[in-house]
Amino acid sequence: MTTLLGLCGSLRAASMNRNLMLEAARLFGPDEFVEGRLDLPLYDGDVEDSSGIPASVQRLADQIRAADAVIIASPEYNKALPGVLKNALDWVSRTKGGPWRGKPVAIMSASDGRAGGDRGQFSLRLCLVPFRAVVLPGPEVMVAFAKEQFDAEGRLVTESYVKALAELMGELRAAIR
Repeated sequence: MTTLLGLCGSLRAASMNRNLMLEAARLFGPDEFVEGRLDLPLYDGDVEDSSGIPASVQRLADQIRAADAVIIASPEYNKALPGVLKNALDWVSRTKGGPWRGKPVAIMSASDGRAGGDRGQFSLRLCLVPFRAVVLPGPEVMVAFAKEQFDAEGRLVTESYVKALAELMGELRAAIR
């Protein structure tokens, strides 16, 4: 039984990155797909010292630990990963047991710009390094001009992006073995 955890770096319900994450999950075909929630309190060392790790953060860390693999679909905000995703990474780094260690991770992005979120992906890769996750090198999936690449049901329709995403999900499945 394969469990795939999806993280979306956008909190918007109608996010193109959520569509991309769901399309990746569909192509991966896990026995179970879980979407982790990133709407966490802002990291604050004083809160951690006085109250410990919030339950929502521990739940996310436990989901990462329990998953066979993780997909992260994230927009690029101001040439970097979004604050909500960075905040989640910071909080999870404070939990016990290194939930990311050795975990196969595939990253992808969708953006209205022509580069498809390449700088956001680069900064995300840098943030994942200290966790010792197994971040797949590719194929890189950066969906440019994203509003034009999804249909009304949120399905990815551009053949080249579907092909790259399917290949990335094949690589992720192979990394689990």
